[in-house]
Amino acid sequence: MLEIGTPAPDFTLPDQDGIARSLSDYRGSKVILYFYPKDMTAGCTKQACAFGELFPQFREKGAVVLGVSKDSVASHKRFEEKFGLPFTLLSDPEKEVIQAYDVWKEKKLYGKVSFGVVRTTYLIDGDGIIVRAFDKVKAADNPRQMLGELG
Repeated sequence: MLEIGTPAPDFTLPDQDGIARSLSDYRGSKVILYFYPKDMTAGCTKQACAFGELFPQFREKGAVVLGVSKDSVASHKRFEEKFGLPFTLLSDPEKEVIQAYDVWKEKKLYGKVSFGVVRTTYLIDGDGIIVRAFDKVKAADNPRQMLGELG
């Protein structure tokens, strides 16, 4: 996990519509950058839908929400449409941003070891500095937690 007080690595990734989005596009706004394992899975759906429900409150507080996974643009589009997600989903199939933000980790499930995205959320201020970082977050609770972090 990246350290609080350090500059957030800039990146450019395609969103669910195939439009290139850069972190630097959001300078001047608070950014909730959350990394999740996979579209359409139970935990990831709970997290995304909760961010969606709270989205108007995030906007009121001057924040944007960006979700990142290694799923394809097409997968993100289906996820957005199925659940009516009002925020940007970014596709990182090469795991460049996932690795830059140190969320690609060894995971153990039922004794089996594999690598994958550890559910992690960063709060980045308007100057591009990481001000909060949470790893191994609880999917359903994370959006409300992040809303609280905005004050």
